[in-house]
Amino acid sequence: MNLQEESRAMDQALTPTPGGASCAAGERLAAARQRATRRMQRIGAGATELEQRLEDLLHSGLAANGRVSGAVSHIHAVSHTGAAAHIGTPSHTGTDGVDAAGPDSWEEAAARMVDAQAPGLASRVRELGGPTFSSGPDWPSRLLEECALLHLLDQAFLGLERLPAPLAATVRTRVGLTTEAADVLSDPDSVTIRDRWLVLAQQDGEDGLLTRRRIFLRGERTGRMALHLSFGGPHRPLEVALPPGLLLDADLAYYPGARPLRVALGERHSPAAPGPVPSGCGIDAALVAYGHALRDDPWLDSWPVVLTDVTPIPGGEGRGWQLADADGESALPLDPGFLGRTALWQLAAISGGAPVTVFGTCGHRGFLPLTVWDPSPVPLPL
Repeated sequence: MNLQEESRAMDQALTPTPGGASCAAGERLAAARQRATRRMQRIGAGATELEQRLEDLLHSGLAANGRVSGAVSHIHAVSHTGAAAHIGTPSHTGTDGVDAAGPDSWEEAAARMVDAQAPGLASRVRELGGPTFSSGPDWPSRLLEECALLHLLDQAFLGLERLPAPLAATVRTRVGLTTEAADVLSDPDSVTIRDRWLVLAQQDGEDGLLTRRRIFLRGERTGRMALHLSFGGPHRPLEVALPPGLLLDADLAYYPGARPLRVALGERHSPAAPGPVPSGCGIDAALVAYGHALRDDPWLDSWPVVLTDVTPIPGGEGRGWQLADADGESALPLDPGFLGRTALWQLAAISGGAPVTVFGTCGHRGFLPLTVWDPSPVPLPL
């Protein structure tokens, strides 16, 4: 049961009931509160344990993360006191001699975060065991940056009651506490906006055993960006399909957060119709938009933007590809994950060396194109 289900259980318990049922309602309310409290305590314990693991890594040195570790259940490290300790188990009697962090250690740590009912922490911890943070140029810098963000998230959750409400909502989401769409739509405090929303991109991807669908939209009147996120599985079809280029007159309710982006789809007021080529901005404005979003949510990987009058060009000397402004004054590198894919050559072919309008996400890894207009929208599959 997640926190929203527990909240609904408390609401049901508070609903007036006839006669002797009031006692049972009070018991249900108390039980729901206890479950919510235990959940928060488990996540707090997981965050505290993760803090110890990060401290152990810094004491033993970042180079430990680049070492190849064997199975956690078989390989041991000799601690400062001479006692044997399993790799991946934080030492609470001394950290100077701990052989910290290999892939197995981070996987074991991620499993501990799952046990603590903090899947958001688990996902970030699991990534620390991957090649991005243990090999390649400048991997120690990337590892240190990610450890700093994890430390910031841990401390934010442990001090949740001291945070402003929007930032506290962001922190709860980042650690993995979910909110049901029905709760967002029914919450009187939710920001619900009716607009004519232009669908900018629809992207499907794998998320474990589930299929994740991301639909990006922008309000014609408000200019606000929105992200509709849904999941499907073998016996659970995806909720909605909205190809890019459609214009949708609908109510969208934003999930709470310091920089709201995710939405729940509410009432549709008319059938979807073809929309125009979107207006956009230049490279500098895109970077400013990402910077503003990052100021509010430091764990944000990227922010959606529409770039107009940009041309894809090769960077030269192995520097990948870039999107350059029409005046040639600014250029934004493409996300390395986009390079080498068929979509790159599709984008280059549609451009033909001329400026185009492109929608995608702008982040610390560069720009990830998702849709290009020719003049009709053309999805760029990943």
